[in-house]
Amino acid sequence: MLVVANSVIEILLIWHQHRLPILLSALVVATIARLAIYTRQRRAKTSASPVPSSPIEKKAVELKPEWLPEYTTTLSPPQLNTDNHSEDDTNAVVLVARAKKGPKTVKGRKIQKKISTPAPTFDHKTDKIQALVFFQSLSGTTERYAAQFTKVLGEWTAGCEQSSSFLEPQTHDISYIEHDDYFISPPKAGVNIKYFYIILVPTYNIDTVLDIFIESLQETHNDFRIDTAPLSGLLGYSVFGFGDKEGWPTEEEGFCSQAREVDKWMARLTARKRAYPLGMADVKTEAEERLQEWRIGVQEALIELAEGRGLGEGVLGSGDPAESDEDDVEDVEGGSGEDTRVDDVEDLGTMVTSSSAPIPVDFTSYKKSTPKSKPTAAPKEMVPTTSPTHAALTKQGYSIIGSHSGVKICRWTKSALRGRGSCYKYSFYGIASHLCMEATPSLSCSNKCVFCWRHGTNPVGTTWRWITDAPELIFDGITAAHYKKIKMMKGVPGVRAERFSEAMRIRHCALSLVGEPIFYPHINELLEIMHKNRISTFLVCNAQHPAQLASLVPVTQLYVSIDASNKDSLRKIDRPLHRDFWERFCACLDILRNRRFEQRTVFRLTLVKGFNMAEEVRGYADLVERALPGFVEVKGVTYCGTSAAGSAGLTMQNVPFYEEVAAFVTQLEHELRARGLDYGIAAEHAHSCCILLADRTRFQREGRWATRIDFERFFDLYEGKVRGSRVEDGNVVGWRPEDYVGQDTPEWALWGNGGFDPRDARVYRKGKGPRKDGEVEEKRKRAALALEF
Repeated sequence: MLVVANSVIEILLIWHQHRLPILLSALVVATIARLAIYTRQRRAKTSASPVPSSPIEKKAVELKPEWLPEYTTTLSPPQLNTDNHSEDDTNAVVLVARAKKGPKTVKGRKIQKKISTPAPTFDHKTDKIQALVFFQSLSGTTERYAAQFTKVLGEWTAGCEQSSSFLEPQTHDISYIEHDDYFISPPKAGVNIKYFYIILVPTYNIDTVLDIFIESLQETHNDFRIDTAPLSGLLGYSVFGFGDKEGWPTEEEGFCSQAREVDKWMARLTARKRAYPLGMADVKTEAEERLQEWRIGVQEALIELAEGRGLGEGVLGSGDPAESDEDDVEDVEGGSGEDTRVDDVEDLGTMVTSSSAPIPVDFTSYKKSTPKSKPTAAPKEMVPTTSPTHAALTKQGYSIIGSHSGVKICRWTKSALRGRGSCYKYSFYGIASHLCMEATPSLSCSNKCVFCWRHGTNPVGTTWRWITDAPELIFDGITAAHYKKIKMMKGVPGVRAERFSEAMRIRHCALSLVGEPIFYPHINELLEIMHKNRISTFLVCNAQHPAQLASLVPVTQLYVSIDASNKDSLRKIDRPLHRDFWERFCACLDILRNRRFEQRTVFRLTLVKGFNMAEEVRGYADLVERALPGFVEVKGVTYCGTSAAGSAGLTMQNVPFYEEVAAFVTQLEHELRARGLDYGIAAEHAHSCCILLADRTRFQREGRWATRIDFERFFDLYEGKVRGSRVEDGNVVGWRPEDYVGQDTPEWALWGNGGFDPRDARVYRKGKGPRKDGEVEEKRKRAALALEF
């Protein structure tokens, strides 16, 4: 027993001394055995089932990853690319090593989405257009409208001049079709048949097939296995929605919400091939009328496609139509900091940065007189097509007409088309922005104002020395260019079909785009043409051309820019080119006073803090007392953030808050009333930072403000179809501005109510929102106290 015990003890001692090498040796032996077994099993599997060749590289032999679907092993992207979509670089796909376990990884490059609308793929000489009308209906109402729509569209395609390019329209019920047959890729009926989708859908507050259809559109767009825009092979699409305003009064509350969803996802699936804006109608009141207007617009889009013109382009220089994850969200972060613009001046408090005081700079320059012996040079074009001025203005979104005229659509026109509100002219005078054309017959100006939006790119001069275009050429050119720009908006998300249709008839013209309109030698002939076409005229001049102002024919409303109350301030802010600029300015005020009973006259004050606000209320009151205009518009300057403005001393510190403008107007009203002038604050448009003073004795009826215009009455008076009330020596000899006063100023536009039409939807920038109750009034009080001290 003792011997056995000694042996056990020796074994334990050996184990404690050599246990680590023994364990490592055992582990190595087990690992070698396991690898031998694994290698033998793998060799046997390969011999039994050969691996198919790799789709990436034919000469290499790779194992197909476990997650890859079976049908993709023979995928040939070039052969399947029937709709010309962009392809991934096959060399960028890396398959995992054959012996590696666990999750597989696919590496590749992200394809950048293009911003411009894809080029049309329709050959109008050989291809045919097949219109497909899709609808979904529970009660049968939408089905009935779809059948009626298809019938009328079929009769139109058969009888139009381009009938040879159209096939008979077809109708499909969304409830009974396979979505994959139509909404993953266009149908493939023939090589020369191109499809155009027309979708008519209602909106329900219950779960229907339409919900499933919208979800399938969203899933198709987000499916990583297929292109994000698989329907880009379509020629185009358009959506019309039926809603019930009794249940959903506004779009925010759900009116035609499902139609808007369909329109949004179709835009993404087709790569922005919205051929005509989304149409919407109340099924109980206006369905047939709105559907007919929308159908006419769709037909015009089809004609453009049939003639090979495609879907058009975005609005150059004014914000190209672009789709994003949220159509209504604009990218306001990042950027290089160049050409910063501030268009919404109601909330500017957080944007003011410290800077030095304004620098008074006199930019007046005088040209030496030409020697008499030198022959006079022939007149040249004001803006030649090859000049840097032409390139700069075109880049900013202007369309140059002839050699010295221009037209451009402003942001308020785009806003009104999308139901987001019109500018102050609608609140004050009843001019809807989508019916208004902004143009000028002269791109040249005799001032170089520090707040000019045109950044000094337009030409300047004191006399007309250029080739002169005929007024007929200018009118035809600016109207055609304006309509073209409106048509370019049809693919922009949110554009309302009814307003798009209304915008195709110009009702008003604001001659205030850039330059000096009355500088044009034939301005009266151009005005006559506009009035003959029953287009109202709002003309703005800078009070530097008294001779032209005195000979001007009556316009619907005549503006004079009053940018300062004294000579020194006017020199600093307007930087006029004329030596006798103040004498010219005063002469224009006297002309305005003499003509105040021939046409509506307006003072336009642009307030620039540090230039023309401090202690100038009395000076402005002197000017009003001298000219006695019917209206006084007071607006805060809009800062454009350009280096040109900065060199003149204009910075964000010079932009007044809306409360400061309101306090200024309140003091101006008190000063005028103290002088016996019966002016009152009539209306406001806070979104534009603009407030209106008006003559109570002329533009109030029974104590209610009546600042709006009866435009049809104006044209009848102008054409002599009706008699006015202007009396001289007991005889009626003409008409007065009071003779075409329109309806009462709406309640929402009156002073203290903000001035935003409640029928439109106000859209705030990121981080902004409506003011809280009492906040506006409190800020106005503080601003008034600041002005007093």
